[in-house]
Amino acid sequence: MNKTRQKIHDVIYEADTPAGKAFDILLILVIIISVVLVALETVGWINEKYYSILNIAEWTITILFTIEYILRVISIHHPKKYIFSFYGITDLLATIPKYITLIFIGVQLEPMMAIRALRILRIFRVLHISRYIGESNFLYRSLLVSRAKIIIFLLFVLIMCILFGTLMYIIEGPQAGFNNIPESIYWCISTISTVGYGDIVPLTGMGKFLASLLMILGYGIIAVPTGIISAEMVQSRKKVDVNTRVCAECLCDSHKDNAIFCHQCGSHLDDDK
Repeated sequence: MNKTRQKIHDVIYEADTPAGKAFDILLILVIIISVVLVALETVGWINEKYYSILNIAEWTITILFTIEYILRVISIHHPKKYIFSFYGITDLLATIPKYITLIFIGVQLEPMMAIRALRILRIFRVLHISRYIGESNFLYRSLLVSRAKIIIFLLFVLIMCILFGTLMYIIEGPQAGFNNIPESIYWCISTISTVGYGDIVPLTGMGKFLASLLMILGYGIIAVPTGIISAEMVQSRKKVDVNTRVCAECLCDSHKDNAIFCHQCGSHLDDDK
């Protein structure tokens, strides 16, 4: 990789350098603006009044994304690994909708263009928030270890919803909206989860008493899984690395702090060496 490509790689793929961080922050701002523009285009009176401005802004952003995509492809040794990666596919899908409108005039691609919101995931690299990706893996491991306890707890909640739902059906009946046991179980689930849509409401004193018990119980139920997972997290707590270096060979970005070589392919992380 020549020096020019290396500089492009460092700016686009690295968040540890001032230039790389500035590029990623600017990119995220453009992505946010683009998502806002797509949303505004769906508002009838705004689209009618400011269509030309919105269209020009959208084309400008699309061209910038196109240039960025091309630079990402040419600045690495193995472009296919980026092109067929999650970010590569997302970047492509975020770019092509506007070009499709040139071929299929009048087609509405706002939902597809909203895929650009996924590109905001790059913020995890920008401000060293990549540490929270490690934290998410840590949380996943804790959930995996706790799965048996959580499943038993959920089964208990399900049984309780069936029991209380049946009781409410017997107590309230169709005249209060509890037309059958499944609908009564639905009411119980929405109540115990503290959502409470209000489409079904108990009318009798006993029904209101049971509903009050469920509402209070709902707060406790929310806390139980948190306690289970927290206990596992305390047991398996470990250090999380925050290195954001991206290997130019294989695009691996999960290196240990102060790593010199890529742990996946063995390449030097500083391609000039």
